[in-house]
Amino acid sequence: MKMPKLGVGTFRLKDQQAEESVSMGLALGYRHIDTAQIYRNEADVGRAIAKSGVPRDELYVTTKIWIDQFAQGKLIPSLRESLDKLGLDRVDMTLIHWPSPNDEVPVAVYMSQLAEARQLGLTREIGVSNFTIAHLRQAMDAVGADAIGTHQLEVHPYLQNLKVRAFCREHGIALTGYMPLAYGRVVQDPALQAIGRKHGATAAQVALAWQLQQDIAVIPSSTRRANLAANLDALKLRLDADDMARIAALEDGGRIANPDIAPAWDA
Repeated sequence: MKMPKLGVGTFRLKDQQAEESVSMGLALGYRHIDTAQIYRNEADVGRAIAKSGVPRDELYVTTKIWIDQFAQGKLIPSLRESLDKLGLDRVDMTLIHWPSPNDEVPVAVYMSQLAEARQLGLTREIGVSNFTIAHLRQAMDAVGADAIGTHQLEVHPYLQNLKVRAFCREHGIALTGYMPLAYGRVVQDPALQAIGRKHGATAAQVALAWQLQQDIAVIPSSTRRANLAANLDALKLRLDADDMARIAALEDGGRIANPDIAPAWDA
């Protein structure tokens, strides 16, 4: 099963809120669920999956390994713990959530463990998140470009990450964009609203369609059923060349995810 292009993100969702969001998403027809160890909601996601009745082979589940599990011998046991919480015998994609801060643990150390986890059948695919081009090169050296199933990075109209995206395209690495709605900023954007009116769509749907038409998977999150349903409709929206150019012009370096552990970003 290939990664569905539109998924349910669970960042900042906890406990019952996370379970209900995933449950609503699955009921609406979503089949791609994205979580992470540091979100501390894998058990909540697992409960929603178990209650949904959706056959396992119809689901695409992603989790991410946190930075304190990179040392030799730690990654695979941590992934097994994630599987226990999720109630699954494997996930479909496992990502390195961030590069090791200050490169304390070499990329080859954690990427080789991730590749071993795939060989053990704990995950069908492996990938990375928040990597710079330099980190991507090291990951490719460690496991090969063909082994990297996706690079998950922040992408929205205000931070388009063109340099990193071009590098991934050049090397055949698929892209997943997180924070595609820029934490609600897109909803208030006059340009996106105008494009939406032209197509009978919302500004949020326009922002999602803009990424989807560039073959970038997206994982917006919501706790409202109406928003989850509306996001699905972005799959039907087709923007024209003028729309795409107008959205591309919105870039302003508006990075949102920039914690202390972040690497030195590519300009």
